[in-house]
Amino acid sequence: MAAWHKSTYSANASACVEVATGVGIRDSKAPATHVEVGAAAWTAFLSAVKVVR
Repeated sequence: MAAWHKSTYSANASACVEVATGVGIRDSKAPATHVEVGAAAWTAFLSAVKVVR
């Protein structure tokens, strides 16, 4: 079973994107479905977000 985590920016909102290490990302409103994301793609995404932020 994966340990899904919401962003700390989400507070207690129920409409969030969640991530699970080694699994991928999912919409908290539709937890039965997720998109697989590899480690390299996730690292590249986080690097891009940090630059924009």
